[in-house]
Amino acid sequence: MNEIHRQSARTTKRIQTVLFLIIFFMIILWSSIGSEFSLGALFAGIGNSLRFIFLDFLPPDFSVLPKLLEPAMQTLYMSLVAMVIGSIVAGLLSFLAAATTTPHPFIQVFVRAATALFRNIPVVIWTILLVAAFGLGTIVGTMSLILISIGMLTRSYAEVLEEIDMGQVEAVRAAGGSYFQVLTQAVLPQFLPGFIGWSLFNFEINIRASTIVGMVGGGGIGFILQSNLKLFQYQEASMAVVLVLAIVLLVETLTNRVRERMI
Repeated sequence: MNEIHRQSARTTKRIQTVLFLIIFFMIILWSSIGSEFSLGALFAGIGNSLRFIFLDFLPPDFSVLPKLLEPAMQTLYMSLVAMVIGSIVAGLLSFLAAATTTPHPFIQVFVRAATALFRNIPVVIWTILLVAAFGLGTIVGTMSLILISIGMLTRSYAEVLEEIDMGQVEAVRAAGGSYFQVLTQAVLPQFLPGFIGWSLFNFEINIRASTIVGMVGGGGIGFILQSNLKLFQYQEASMAVVLVLAIVLLVETLTNRVRERMI
């Protein structure tokens, strides 16, 4: 009898697997038709892409490097300021958004919903909206990165707070500690490593995002890159891309070193 049940369960599982695969491939086919995706067009465009990259885009024009240094520094400034302000604001909000530290569940839900709005609207959309309100410039790019940083870091910090050892928290409470004493003596020491780690990771993300932000009016090297592409100055654009890659690699190396020493 048990053998019959096992065979029936295996048969049911196989049928479910086959149905799942059928539905999965139907969704892929439907999406391909809707997006007008074609393998033929994909392979046909590879030759043109390679010709553009190796004949028009490369090699980089190193003569324009001096005039790219200031926009590159603006990109770093924007990313750093957004990380600092975003981490401070998100750090405060995370204590309201985490189940282990929030004063009231309603406050937790409200803060999580508000910061989810910042996080789920793409940084490009924020930049376009802010450009319409404030005009072009690095201040707009910085504000966009701050909003995205707050949304991302609040959730990340809140998850760190929800994973802390509650034994230490209960010990301080049992000793008669107030809410703020619990935070400073039991929560913050456990929270700081995660705070530092996520803040440095956010700095890396901001470096990458700042290039996209600049291309839609947020200043920095992304704005120069977009201008070069519009003017068909592809080798100057290539130099800007190389500089962005160098900045990203340098920042990743430095933040990894800092993370290893401080966490």
